[in-house]
Amino acid sequence: MNVDVNAIFQIAGIGIIIAMIHTVLKQMGKEDMAHWVTVIGFVVVLFMVVNLLDSLFKEIKTIFLFQ
Repeated sequence: MNVDVNAIFQIAGIGIIIAMIHTVLKQMGKEDMAHWVTVIGFVVVLFMVVNLLDSLFKEIKTIFLFQ
């Protein structure tokens, strides 16, 4: 199993972009939209992490069950 560094950079990039959008929206006085952007960014990253964990568990299953 290869360590996928691109996934780490994608998650970090999404976090940076979401933080910038959140800051801009909050300074414009649209705090509700800023919170929604943060929640949507969290959900996107959560789906990415779940996908990575799924592939990790499949790899562990193939190693220990000899499939």
